[in-house]
Amino acid sequence: MTLLQAVIIAIVEGITEFLPISSTGHMIITQHLLGIPSSDFVKAFTVNIQFGAILSVIVLYWKRFFQTWDFYFKLFVACLPLVFAYLLEKQIDNMLESVLVVAVALLVGGVLLIFVDRWFDKPENDNTPLTFKKALIIGFIQIISVIPGVSRSAATIIGGMSQKLSRKNAAEFSFFLAVPTMFAASALKLFQNYKTISADNINLLLVGNLVSFLVAMIAIKFFIAFLTRYGFKVFGYYRIVVGLVIIILLLAGKSLTIL
Repeated sequence: MTLLQAVIIAIVEGITEFLPISSTGHMIITQHLLGIPSSDFVKAFTVNIQFGAILSVIVLYWKRFFQTWDFYFKLFVACLPLVFAYLLEKQIDNMLESVLVVAVALLVGGVLLIFVDRWFDKPENDNTPLTFKKALIIGFIQIISVIPGVSRSAATIIGGMSQKLSRKNAAEFSFFLAVPTMFAASALKLFQNYKTISADNINLLLVGNLVSFLVAMIAIKFFIAFLTRYGFKVFGYYRIVVGLVIIILLLAGKSLTIL
């Protein structure tokens, strides 16, 4: 992986981490488009640069993120179901190499996003507090996002809306939940693959995190304003188009590599 390739993937991560279109899925697609061979370091890189993106949440929402213990306990409760995802780590790693899995997940998720506003069109008041029960349910729904292409953001926002949260509140809780979730995933991946990080490639990891941090800050501000006003349909149509194009190319035996 070259420095330019690392920067491109980091830009993709920063843009897509908090949008309901799957950051992991888009990084896998980008990896194939750039012709980057899969390796332990590349897998670790795509997970670890998410750490830079989640730092943007702390910076943008620091006054709201550093609050009561009750808030942190709810985040902890929402993270508990991810223990099940850890048990499927080997299967998840295998899926990280499959563009077809990503394409199908994008397609199915896109169809769901087109209708989600209609299904959950009666949110509670924006000031309604999040209960522990709702946090746990959102956490269980988050589990499906371990499948590349599903989107952790989409799963948790839809999970929040299913619990009568407004789009804005559901999106912001999704952002907050990303901090412990992605920090744990990044730390675990770093611990498991620290031997793949050397003096020759650590600069790629550092630059990747910096780029994803800066880009994610812009993406978050855009997403909240767009989602509050327009909802999910545009993201749903986008996912369907990308998923269909990739599936058609794969069925036609075409290579996705452009470089």
